[in-house]
Amino acid sequence: MPDGQPISAPILSADGISKSFGSVPVLFSVSMNIRAGEVHALIGENGAGKSTLMKILSGFLQPTSGHIRVDGTTTELPGNGQSEGLGIVLIHQELNLAEQMTVEENVFLGRELLSRGILDRTTMRAMVAGYLNDIGLDISPDDRISDLSIAQKQMVEIVKAMSRDARVLIMDEPTAVLTEAETELFFAQVRRLKARGTAIVFVSHKLTEVSAISDQVTVLRDGQWIGTHAAKDVTPDSMAQMMVGRELSDFYPPMNEVDVDADHVLEVRDLVAPGVHNVSFDLRRGEILGFSGLIGAGRTAVFEAICGLTPRAHGIINFDGSPAQFGSVAEARDAGVVYLTKDRKEKGLLLGQKMRPNLSLFALPKFVKGLSVDRKAEDAALERAIRRFDIRARDPSVKVGDLSGGNQQKLLLAKVMECDPRVLIIDEPTRGIDVGTKQQIYHFIAAIAAEGVSVIVVSSEMPEIIGLCHRVVVMREGEITGVVTGDHINETEIVRYAAGLKREHQQ
Repeated sequence: MPDGQPISAPILSADGISKSFGSVPVLFSVSMNIRAGEVHALIGENGAGKSTLMKILSGFLQPTSGHIRVDGTTTELPGNGQSEGLGIVLIHQELNLAEQMTVEENVFLGRELLSRGILDRTTMRAMVAGYLNDIGLDISPDDRISDLSIAQKQMVEIVKAMSRDARVLIMDEPTAVLTEAETELFFAQVRRLKARGTAIVFVSHKLTEVSAISDQVTVLRDGQWIGTHAAKDVTPDSMAQMMVGRELSDFYPPMNEVDVDADHVLEVRDLVAPGVHNVSFDLRRGEILGFSGLIGAGRTAVFEAICGLTPRAHGIINFDGSPAQFGSVAEARDAGVVYLTKDRKEKGLLLGQKMRPNLSLFALPKFVKGLSVDRKAEDAALERAIRRFDIRARDPSVKVGDLSGGNQQKLLLAKVMECDPRVLIIDEPTRGIDVGTKQQIYHFIAAIAAEGVSVIVVSSEMPEIIGLCHRVVVMREGEITGVVTGDHINETEIVRYAAGLKREHQQ
């Protein structure tokens, strides 16, 4: 609460909440108070218990012990989203929209407005148009969800919550897929809801955003409450230290120099594809090459074209000094080039399957013996992957969708490394990942490069581009505007190229 104002009674409280799944405890006597007109951030590493606590606070899970209080009264929250009737709304990290329905139909799905027994589309459409205007989202109530971008879909989820007049709004990584401009619009809406008296729980791995928008910060670690602090009294660095329980002085690994005489493993010349215009670059053995640029610069499009995910109209690709034409991801994989997608939930992993088939599927030919799959070889590979990439799961047979985001990302990295690539392309390696797991991923990437694998890192996070890469290619509007090396790998120089303020000819 603002200085000088009395602290209001909590709308929603967790009082000594513990939760176990079978014999495995995941929360240990956690308490948390959520007040009207406050943004209360909930932070912690992946696997800290944040998602479990959120689901308990919104009625999707029941605690093993402890109590939930609403307006001071002990309450057993109704499940399956029925807590919305009490004004408690959870926006899931996974989008929960009907793809073939319109924006208007999604916002009012299950609670349609009627006039004389028929749908009152005029009123619903006008209300949705007002919500969209409030948050500056330039789409129509009549637009079909399947035609929207991921960021637009996330904003529709926010509109759905707005329309429910929530007293408590719980948001799981709401800005994970938003651009900076979209995040600012979203924060403006959060501030409007806060001024209206809505209590907001904000879960995010972006600690600078936590500092910018929050009033209170609660930290969980390994299922335990570590502390609750006024946001003004903590910094992103101190939050990170509380989350991981250790100093992060070695956040980025030491950067080994690339041999100046190292072979060019990959050479791309004059690549033209959807969203890509005359892109040329090369990659040396053991090098970590960064691709930076603003959202929509065409970075992902370059590598989807190289790996056969999208057609290319023109361009020469040399791999190991010989011309290469990858017509599919499988052809690229067989040659030694693998692409780790930025969309691990939709394109990277089978969330309803267990860890073993997820690990072996991409490299399946190496596990086939005769007409069957060698299960012992799969099991051995999974054991190695769990050790090598520190994949933490309560049981190796758990479904991948039940793993934390960080452990899903580690599994995805292990999956592509099963193919023994010579070139590893990683798109947004730490999206939606907590600070401790980010550190691990960075060290994994450095270790992979030290083994002689050439790595391309496509990232929207400037610090990881600067901290990880030997060279950085900067793109703007489908073209390369510059390549920076050495001391020139800094935020000012990269931003100048990304914004079009500086440009150099491709080498």
